[in-house]
Amino acid sequence: MVKEDYKNLGFECRETNANYISYFKDGKWDEGKLKDTDCITISAFSPALHYGQEAFEGLKAYRRSDGSIQMFRPTENAKRLRRSCERMLMPLVPEEKFIDACEQVIKANMDLIPPYGSGATLYLRPFIIGVGRNLGVKPAKEYLFSVICSPVGSYFKGGLAPNKFLITDFDRAAPNGTGDSKVGGNYAASLWPHQVALDKGYADCIYLDPLTHTKIDEVGAANFFGITRDNKFITPKSSSILPSITKYSLMYLAKEKLNLEIIEGEVFVDKLDIFAEAGACGTAAVISPIGRIDVGNKQHVFYSETEVGPITRKLYDLLMGIQFGDIEAPEGWIHIVK
Repeated sequence: MVKEDYKNLGFECRETNANYISYFKDGKWDEGKLKDTDCITISAFSPALHYGQEAFEGLKAYRRSDGSIQMFRPTENAKRLRRSCERMLMPLVPEEKFIDACEQVIKANMDLIPPYGSGATLYLRPFIIGVGRNLGVKPAKEYLFSVICSPVGSYFKGGLAPNKFLITDFDRAAPNGTGDSKVGGNYAASLWPHQVALDKGYADCIYLDPLTHTKIDEVGAANFFGITRDNKFITPKSSSILPSITKYSLMYLAKEKLNLEIIEGEVFVDKLDIFAEAGACGTAAVISPIGRIDVGNKQHVFYSETEVGPITRKLYDLLMGIQFGDIEAPEGWIHIVK
């Protein structure tokens, strides 16, 4: 890949030098190792294939202005993976093993990490799956933990630019299901409504709470936030929402750097007019400003359908500045790869 291509990267997989793999067998993890392929061989009876016993994470490696490499809050990803593993009755991946695996992959693919100033990053995808021969609906006896990677650009086309979204009647998770865990079933459930939204010309769909269908839950695979006209940062709180590390980072920055009032609570879809700005946030998307939300035949425009709101822009610049090492981060947020 030539250097000038980095600014035009999309969010898709590309060939890399090496990936990490480790196996859990007889009650313990092996040491793990790097492999020069992203191909794995598992039994066709593996519970991951039939019963969806798996979980995954997403984080990025950033090149700083001095050429060094850092990760953003990787311990939070390790903790969230552990919570997902608990929900899916899988063995926990120790935090130190998680961090070490990510570091090994980063070092093995150092030449593929996009240059500083390009806005692109090396995306890391740690995951764990239940493997081995198992026919009944029960947890696997063996597991595979891996970290794969790819250089990536913006998740949504156009980078930091407003997108329009459609409220969907579909649900991505049940009220007491796995919505707060990062597991594949949630995303499989989103494929159809996502395609429906794309076919209608939207960037993605917005899911309402599965119990009453009156409150915003998530924006596709990202969390929702809104900025009110009286400077409140409001984001949904629900048991069916994945707790976004990016969202909680933005909540901290909104309060400590921009002096906004933070509210994690209900966001009623019929009261969107309280918001001057809105956005979707997550590791992949970072921040995608929401220019418009369509609810049935009604259209709700926020700051602008073509321009990014001032507070959304400030939050984006703060977060990206921290992630690329240009702005001093709160204690514990940055992990330098040595």
